[in-house]
Amino acid sequence: MERMVGLKAPDFKMQTALGDGENFGEVSLDSYKGKWVVMFFYPLDFTFVCPTEITSLDNKYDIFKKFNAEILAVSTDSIHSHKAWINSSKDMGGLGKLRFPIASDNTHSVSKDYGVYIEEEGIALRGLFIIDPDGVLRYSVVHDLNIGRSADETLRVLQGLQAGGLCPADWNPGDELL
Repeated sequence: MERMVGLKAPDFKMQTALGDGENFGEVSLDSYKGKWVVMFFYPLDFTFVCPTEITSLDNKYDIFKKFNAEILAVSTDSIHSHKAWINSSKDMGGLGKLRFPIASDNTHSVSKDYGVYIEEEGIALRGLFIIDPDGVLRYSVVHDLNIGRSADETLRVLQGLQAGGLCPADWNPGDELL
């Protein structure tokens, strides 16, 4: 995968299912101008690990907002699948209402641009990207489908990027910078 961190984030334009479970929308990189974006790819709706990540990030949504960050979930599923998943009860493997949209990369172009597309399966790896208010990709982590990501670690990294200095290993908000 080519280097992307520190460079302008790949542009995108996708249809979304809004977290209210009722409406659809459209999102692009320009939609987030002036804000931090936490964009994460997940493989498929109605699976096992994915809802744990999505609801974990939703549970911390107010904290992300406090740090001028918006959250955007992305998979290769359709907006109709996303809407059905949002409207399915949690005890039936659904998500329930969310405070952020889920985008449909049904053309696979955004997954490919961000280097997370698995051609043989037609799905995305678990990739998480933090984009700064100027559209520069500042953080990228991609890993195996079986491991869920941590909302707390994502918040820690976001705060570190915003701290304005050098953050040593195991740095936490409030710790001294180097």
